[in-house]
Amino acid sequence: MNGIPHLTFDLDKPGVSRGHLVVPGGADHEELSLPVFSLNKAEGPRLLVTGGCHGNELEGPLVARRLVEWLPKAQTCGRVIVLPVLNPLAVEAWSRNTPLDGLNLNRVFPGRADGSVTERIADAVSRVLLPMADTVFDLHSFGPGWEFPPASTTHPINDPDLMAATIKMAEAFKLPMTLVWEHPGSAGMFDTLAQNQGKVFVCAEFGGGNVSSEGLAIYEAGVRNALVALGLVEGKADYPTFRQQKTSQTLETRRSSDELKAPARGIFEPCCSVLDQVKQGDLIGILYPMDSLTADAIDICAPGACIVYAIRSGAHVEADEGVALVARPLSR
Repeated sequence: MNGIPHLTFDLDKPGVSRGHLVVPGGADHEELSLPVFSLNKAEGPRLLVTGGCHGNELEGPLVARRLVEWLPKAQTCGRVIVLPVLNPLAVEAWSRNTPLDGLNLNRVFPGRADGSVTERIADAVSRVLLPMADTVFDLHSFGPGWEFPPASTTHPINDPDLMAATIKMAEAFKLPMTLVWEHPGSAGMFDTLAQNQGKVFVCAEFGGGNVSSEGLAIYEAGVRNALVALGLVEGKADYPTFRQQKTSQTLETRRSSDELKAPARGIFEPCCSVLDQVKQGDLIGILYPMDSLTADAIDICAPGACIVYAIRSGAHVEADEGVALVARPLSR
């Protein structure tokens, strides 16, 4: 191990600062320097914005870069720290996980100072940047192979006050969907670490990892709305237009019971779109087994009245692999 994680500049310096978060080297990789932007305008909310946690979700780093461009003229108070790319090794490889150690950065927080390169990145962010913020926006997209609407998301939180504050912040993005979802095997997630420290953490998700100018504009508008709600930026928040509508809905889902899975191997054909309301028995998709030309196609139908919030965008799937996710309006 070489040294300790640190910043190359003073975050408390007034105004705009740029530098790097230095992640110490180890046996598997040399030292990393992650570009960091900070805008400090004295008293006010303290926000950390991150992107590029998963290397095949590229909208987040681009929106973070756009934020750096216009924030200096728009921010009125507080401090915003922007780290556009959490995991450069994964981004360069367009890979969800870090190629060197095969680890998912969003499953190893708070990391380890003496661990592999992914664990060292998590350790550096946890020790150096996270203590500087009260609120965190982590910018993701849903990943290749899925259709997913622009959304702000969170997970159930045991603290009711923090849960309410987090939902309020997520809804402030005014994206077409705010989602409270359970996630199996959530140990080591960045949001769990932050929430255990009493911080408001919102994960923004958008689409299937296919970058488009329209998608980026919606994503960026959502982030700006949230900055207005925090009081960091003046202006009026507005719902971004998605599919010719300006609407938003807050949903909840239980991943274990609301994930529709393929009953066999085959090619999945989606028969509905995201945010479609369906009732029990409605057709969501068709699975075509390809091992035999005599095998019948299999209808995948809605288990009850629900809203389809994510669907595979046409893919070969294995038996028991997820093909659609459904939700229902949040019960408050």
